[in-house]
This record gives sequence, C-alpha cells and structure tokens, in this order.
Amino acid sequence: MEGRVFIIGLGLIGGSLALCIKKEHPASVIVGFDINREQSRLAKMLGVIDEAAENIPVGAKDADLIIVSAPVNDTKSIIRALSGQPLKPGVIVTDTGSTKTTIVDTASSLKERGITFIGGHPMAGSHKTGVSAARDILFENAFYLLTPEEQVESTKVEILKDWLKGTKAKFLTITAENHDYLTGIVSHFPHIIAASIVRQTEKLSGSESLIPRLAAGGFRDITRIASSSPQMWKDILLHNRKNLISLLDQWSEEMQGVKAMLESGNAEDIYEYFQQAKQFRDELPSKEKGAIPAFYDLYVDIPDVPGIISEVTGYLAQENISIVNIRILETREDINGVLVISFQTEQDRQRAEKCILTYTSYSTSNGS
Repeated sequence: MEGRVFIIGLGLIGGSLALCIKKEHPASVIVGFDINREQSRLAKMLGVIDEAAENIPVGAKDADLIIVSAPVNDTKSIIRALSGQPLKPGVIVTDTGSTKTTIVDTASSLKERGITFIGGHPMAGSHKTGVSAARDILFENAFYLLTPEEQVESTKVEILKDWLKGTKAKFLTITAENHDYLTGIVSHFPHIIAASIVRQTEKLSGSESLIPRLAAGGFRDITRIASSSPQMWKDILLHNRKNLISLLDQWSEEMQGVKAMLESGNAEDIYEYFQQAKQFRDELPSKEKGAIPAFYDLYVDIPDVPGIISEVTGYLAQENISIVNIRILETREDINGVLVISFQTEQDRQRAEKCILTYTSYSTSNGS
C-alpha cells in the first residue's frame, strides 16, 4: 500500500507499529509526532519514521491513516482535537489504548464528521519503553483487538488490517464493551490482585524482616505485573471501573469460599479447589501470546564459581541470542545455583537451550 501514516506517540507501541508498517509497505511514508521532542528526534535518527511532524495538525492533515498511541486520557484529548482539524477524505483513525468504551464514545465527534474511527488494542508489550525499544516482531502472533462500531464499513476494517498486516498479529473484531469486559478479566483484574498481594506483603514485612529475602524468588515471578506503570494503571482502572467493581465482588465471594473451606478443615474440598485450578491452568495455551506479555524463562543449573554468569551470557552473545532478564534464584557454597534467563520469544529460549547444552555440561529446563 502507498500513502501517509501519521503516528501520534512514539513509544514502544507506536514505534513498533511504524516499523511493521514500513516493512510491509515500503512505499508508504511514516510521519511521527511525540510530545517529547527527543523521542521524535530519536525516532527519525533510528529510521523508525520518515518524517517528524512539528505538531498534530500538520502531521494529520494529509494522512491516510492516523494511529494514536498514547495513554487513554491523552488519547481522548487527541481524538477531540482531531475532530476539529481538516482531515483527508477517507482517512482512518485508530488507537492502541488498553480500554475501549470511553475512547469509542469520545470518537463520536469524528463520526459526526463522517470520519472513520476503529478502536484498536495490540496485546503485546515489553519490559522496555521508548522508541529505542521498538521492534518489528513485537506483535508477532499476539492478539490485536479491533472494536469498530456497527456503522463502520467492513471494507474500512479490512483496509486497516491491510495497513497493519506487517505486525503478523492475530486480529479479532469485537465490541468495545466486550473488549473491556474480557481484558478486565484477563489483564486489568490480575494487575489489581498482584498489586494487592505486594501491598499486603509489604505491610507484614514491617514485623517480619525475613519476608523481603524469602520473597526474592517465585514471589517476584508471580507478582511481576505489579511493577507496571502506576500512572497507566490508574487510568485503566478508572476507565474500566464498572467491570472491575463487578469482578472484585466476585473475587470477594471466591475468597469467602476459600475461608469457609479452611474454617471447616475439609481436606477433600481444599484438594478439589486446587485440582480444578491446576486443570484449567494447565489447559491454557502455552504458546499463545495473551493479554499479559509473557517472558520465556530458561533455568540453568550452574556451579557457584566466579565468572559463571559471564561465561553463560558469552555463549549466548556468540550465537547472537538476545536476553530480556537474568537472575540467580539461589547460590550457596558448594551447592549449585539456578540461573534464570528470560527471553522475549519461545524460539529464542529454544535456541538458548541448545546453545548452553552445546557449549557446557549444565542441565537446563523451561520451568514448566
């Protein structure tokens, strides 16, 4: 496809979309704008965008596709601003926000002018931020949810999918309301639970000094998402509060049920509770990219000797295998430690395992 694509917000998501579109549609012109001028400059320098717009009106004027990749509240303000600008006939406007109902409602100002708005949510991310972290493989095999309203022509949705074809994502078309309910269950609600577990643990650590040390391993893993941006999650919770209040009511009932099982001491009920949870969890797709970005861990049994980490990472670097994170779960004198190396894709984890088994005698596992 040819045309001008204007991306507002040149962070990880906006930058990665720019790379995907340019890779699939090399004849297109990618124009970018970010309120942080340094991000715009860096995006241009890195070749993420072809042109940096001085402001939103200038960038939007001749665009065939406008992508708003900004926090939810900022997205609403940008959409309202776009509705007052002279835009190109036939332009498609979309966004990348984590909630959709309020954004789609705000986009009614575009609809009144006959401008097509299609809500979007690429369900992928990284521990890194900023345009320098942008990658054209970020969305590969991830779900990309689209929330067009009923009056939006199906041909417009297909045009948007064509523009975004280079993401290699799995497109799903649902309503904005259904989007917020589903993501509330599998993404927003788990973030609340993770944060609440961490907060409770912090309070208890005031009287038990060993808690922070004991929580360094698996506890950090199961509460990883509590380290997400507080500003972002404040906005998400406020924009999806109706669904989350309902889910919290259900969660309260669930915990009351667990409390009742403990009070009665019914071993059979307790076993069945964990058995059902294990069965459902084990049946979840292990190689799908879901609502919460996954990292793929490789566990390597290593001896506690100087230079061991640099040895292992050196082999990975030699094979040009990128890592996301690295840490040691436990090392004590004369006892093997466990080196946990995180990768962004299953393919990288498999390559790393083969590499380590080739160059060393250390045993490995994927932790499942």
